[in-house]
Amino acid sequence: METVMETNLQRPDETLEDLQLGGLKLLQKKNGFRFGMDSVLLADFATVRSTDRVADFGTGTGILPLLLVGRNKGDHFDAVEIQEEYCGMAERTMRMNGLEDRVRIIHADAGEADRFLPPGGTDCVICNPPYGLPGKSLSSPFPDRAAARNLDSGALGRMFTAAFRILRGKGKLSLVFPAPQMLEVMKLLTDCHLEPKRFRLVYPHADKPANLVLIEAVKDARPTLQPLPPLIVYNPDQTLTNELKSIYHIKQNTV
Repeated sequence: METVMETNLQRPDETLEDLQLGGLKLLQKKNGFRFGMDSVLLADFATVRSTDRVADFGTGTGILPLLLVGRNKGDHFDAVEIQEEYCGMAERTMRMNGLEDRVRIIHADAGEADRFLPPGGTDCVICNPPYGLPGKSLSSPFPDRAAARNLDSGALGRMFTAAFRILRGKGKLSLVFPAPQMLEVMKLLTDCHLEPKRFRLVYPHADKPANLVLIEAVKDARPTLQPLPPLIVYNPDQTLTNELKSIYHIKQNTV
């Protein structure tokens, strides 16, 4: 049953999602951008200690801070979002979960996060950036979805530069991106003095090409790169693999 607080904080055009993770709940638009598997995979992949200060670039309605809190990753969060409406939703989501003292929502372009956050004051940056690079993807006719899916020219470089400035020495940036653009993203990270150190390719099926890559980069680190075992999403019968069930906290098969 919904509480009085939930009823007061939820708007008619929004849904309230139970994340099945420590009682945490998320407000989302009924007909707007909604979080997907990529956010869940990133939260699982990111190396974040329970005491870390984390910045989330492009938080949307705050899904990544919630997923990290539910995994006991991170202490305080600075969640940056350029769309004012989504900032409001994220703030209401945090109040609903009693996390307003741990998660600060910042209405700003992630590429300018260093204007609002102190240099060297962040342990980890997490980022599920827009996937559409200029000239390489179709834009959505819905403004909020288009903003969530497409990058302006140079936006990714500005985000990485801002991440470098706010990260402490050897601080980490974790992100998810389309696998076919992995080399472009890794080169851009290196150009911004964020050295890729770990990556994991995500395959929808074992016999299909990878469609996502999870990357962890470290500020001012030496250039050594560790490939991790592949992550397979679906079995041949279209059920989730046991590893995906574990990531989603679903009971695994015993056979």
